[in-house]
Amino acid sequence: MRYSLTLSTYRRKEPLVTSSSRPGGRTPATDARSGEADPRRWQALWVTLVAGFMILLDVTIVAVALPSMQRDLHASPAEVQWVVSGYALTFALALVLAGRLGDAIGRRRVFLLALSGFVICSAAAGAAPTVMLLAVARLAQGLAAGCLAPQNSALIQQLFTGAERGRAFGFFGATVGISSAVGPITGGLILALATGPQGWRWIFYVNLPIGVAAVLLGRRLLPRVRPGRRGHLDVPGVLLLGAGMLAVMFPLVQAASGGIARLWWLFPVGAVVLAGFAGWERRVVGRGSEPLLDPSLFTRTRGYATGAAVATLYFIGFSGVWLVFALFFQVGLGFTPLQSGLAVTPFAVGSAGAAVVAGRLVDRLGRVLTVCGLIAVIAGLGAAALLLRFAPTEIAAWAAAPALLVGGIGSGFVISPNVTMTLRCVPVHMAGAAGGVLQTGQRLGGAVGTAALPGVYYLVLNSTSHDFRTAVAAAIAVALVAIAASLAIAAMDWRRDARSAVAIAPCPPETAHSHTHAAQG
Repeated sequence: MRYSLTLSTYRRKEPLVTSSSRPGGRTPATDARSGEADPRRWQALWVTLVAGFMILLDVTIVAVALPSMQRDLHASPAEVQWVVSGYALTFALALVLAGRLGDAIGRRRVFLLALSGFVICSAAAGAAPTVMLLAVARLAQGLAAGCLAPQNSALIQQLFTGAERGRAFGFFGATVGISSAVGPITGGLILALATGPQGWRWIFYVNLPIGVAAVLLGRRLLPRVRPGRRGHLDVPGVLLLGAGMLAVMFPLVQAASGGIARLWWLFPVGAVVLAGFAGWERRVVGRGSEPLLDPSLFTRTRGYATGAAVATLYFIGFSGVWLVFALFFQVGLGFTPLQSGLAVTPFAVGSAGAAVVAGRLVDRLGRVLTVCGLIAVIAGLGAAALLLRFAPTEIAAWAAAPALLVGGIGSGFVISPNVTMTLRCVPVHMAGAAGGVLQTGQRLGGAVGTAALPGVYYLVLNSTSHDFRTAVAAAIAVALVAIAASLAIAAMDWRRDARSAVAIAPCPPETAHSHTHAAQG
């Protein structure tokens, strides 16, 4: 019995953009008719980055508005928590399937459909009259965001090669880092400007003009390409992966309402289902069919498995620490949401600047950038934890600012180089699925971090008679354990590259971008 659903192959007369046909090519993406570099590739990149910034910002921006949402909608804490956790859940569930769909039917097509859906769902969330309708709108919004996210990294691989790809991923990494770090300050600023009982609705309405502009520019600037071969949707693979990810993610996103204690049994269930998914994908490949996720990404694609592991572990500490900072500054020190966001701004500034610089250096220095960045993150966050614990209360936030700047600079040297090193040897025809898996690891790590670190914070807080300063230091220390594990993996990969006497080991010919799949869209 066949378990595949054939996807349509679209044929267009518009100019096609292709990747370089040389293995490990070092030239920009070219127009298929002229052979010249696509002059609009950088403009197209900025459209995707704006959309990517918007969907990642929505992961954290809503958290500061939860109290006003709960008050205005007369909701319980568990109900309003779904506004945050529901978005994170559907975002993560959609990533791999959406990446595969982009590979099969066209990344431009999926990008524009998903972005349009995100804008519509943002409007629905802003206008929601009840907390139930708001939660439903957020679930749909997360699904649209998950469909859009893997197209960003795939379009970068499609449009850029060599040193230009490193620069493009540098901007992409800056987008990821900044959007995660500035969510609290952006939310606080919107709430400060949008006064009144319904001011929280502008958290969602602000997406409308930005999203509409991105859709219009995307239709004009994103390259029209056609898939290079007929695609197949691996339906059993979709169901197995979706069920496994749901089982793992659901207790984590419900952690604030005791989900881990109630639903712990879903973790082993999810592990079994995901193991079944891996076995099924090997079977699909063995019989010559098209898998949802090709196992060779992990077994034969240079740097992919290492990079995915580094990203997952790093995001446990990177994502969870922001919620801990918000709890400490707002509840422990009495800051407003805006002041709380401003207190962590040095990290965002350092991350943004360093990510752009790292994008220019990664093609020459390789994994050593990630190693140095992780060391700086550990040093910066470690120093911040000590200063917040021992510095006088009235100057603690100011004293920690330089340490957070160092940590932010380190983070900028982690995220974008790791994305480049992870995806550089992935064949362009699998770029969407590969980017989806990488971002799924990031979202899973983020879910673990946002569940575990606040749990540690509250545990220490309750056991020390509400010593906020000890609690924040303990939670940051746990984050540093995860980041140190990420450093250990990155260091091993760096030593392996060092033994080959080059900063970046060459991609094997069989995984380099080939002419066969160059027109894959």
